[in-house]
Parts: sequence; structure tokens; C-alpha cells
Amino acid sequence: MFRRLVLSPLEALGRYVVLLARAFRTFGEWRIYRRGFFEQCVKVGIDSMPIIALASAFAAAVTTVQAAYQLVSPFIPKSTIGAVVGPSIILELGTLVSGFVLAGRVGARIAAELGTMRVTEQIDALEAMGLSSSGYLVVPRVLAGLLTFPILYIFSTVVGITSAVLVADLGGFLSRGEFLAGMRSFFHPFDATFGLIKSAVFGFVITSISCFRGYYAQGGAEGVGRATTEAAVLSCVGILVADLVLAVLLLG
Repeated sequence: MFRRLVLSPLEALGRYVVLLARAFRTFGEWRIYRRGFFEQCVKVGIDSMPIIALASAFAAAVTTVQAAYQLVSPFIPKSTIGAVVGPSIILELGTLVSGFVLAGRVGARIAAELGTMRVTEQIDALEAMGLSSSGYLVVPRVLAGLLTFPILYIFSTVVGITSAVLVADLGGFLSRGEFLAGMRSFFHPFDATFGLIKSAVFGFVITSISCFRGYYAQGGAEGVGRATTEAAVLSCVGILVADLVLAVLLLG
């Protein structure tokens, strides 16, 4: 019981840190990783835009309707809806919704790719060819996450705010001008900076955890499936922990 609850997580954490250290120690071999990096940017970033747009639009729309349901009153200015919804999208929805979606889409894909390479001995073949398998497979994916997740956050925020404004206007809750006026009244420039920082951290968390689970997958097809599931679940847990830590450190 003690080993399963305490030692196993600590052992996994140690292997995770060692894998990342070993991978980024080979960063000087950038010319080998360059093509893989750009390929991962497309897979992680561009290919994720449709699902990010869909999730962000509906999450912002629902938040707007719920805020209107709670706040519409003769004693509360209508612009309060924009003051609540706008910062919520910038600070939280734009990052968390994107993070959870990408944990399932990107994290699962990365874990499945690396897990399949492990059980089919392709990783061993890379080592036999003299390549650092950890650097070749991990570095491009983690760097792609660090670069593209902030871009996806900006995209998600723009889509979310646009959706919120349209729903508020078309739903008759308040006009576009009132929504934007309320949003501006409670906007702080650091909110956007905080969102970018969170998105970069989430990108690192999702890609690094997924690489770790896939890289050490074992047990054939069943092991790959287990690693894929664990990657998605652990990425979501990591996002929640990172979200709390960053909020305490940067907003506390």
C-alpha cells in the first residue's frame, strides 16, 4: 500500500524529470529536430483551431446567458454582464477550456504516437542509429506546445469574446456597446499577460506529461491505450494544479 500510494508516484516523478533533462540536454542538435518541430506546430496548433473555436464559442455563449440570468435586474446596470463575462474569458475560460480540449486531443495523440513507437521497438531503433530518442521525440513536441498554446489562447479569447458579444446582442440581454463598455471598465492589461503565461505553462504540462506516458508505455496495444488514457487524465490534473499555483503566485 505504501509503495503504491507514495513510492510509485515519486518514482514516476523522478523518471519524468530525468526524461526531460535528458531530452533538453541534446537541444544543441536543433538541426535534427527542426523539421519535427514545424510538423508538430501544425499538428498541435493549426489542426486544433476548429475544435478550439467550437469549444470557446459555446463556453462563452453559455457563460453570457448564465450571467444575464443572474444579473439582469432594475438595480444592476446591464454593462455588468460584460464586466463579468469579458474578464472571465480572458483570465479563465480562454485557457482552461482550451487546455482541457487540447489535453484530450493533443495529449492523447502524443501519448499514442510515442506509445506505439515504444511497443513496436521504433524507439530502440532510433537509439541503435545513434540518435537520442528522448531528444528527437520529446523536444519538438514540448517546444511546439510552448509556442502554439499561447497562440491558441489568443484565438480562443477572440472567438469567445466575439461569441459572447453576439449572444448578448442577439439574445436581447444588452447591446454590443454596453457589453464592451462593461468589459473595458474591469479590464486590466495584466489579465492578458496572465492568460499568455498560463497557456504557455499548460502547453508545457500537456505535451511533457503526454510524452512521458507515451515514451514509457509497455504491454502492447493495451499498454498504449492505458498510456493514452493516463496522459489525458494526468494532463487535466496538471492543468488544474498549475492554474491554482499560478493564480496564487501572480494574482495573490
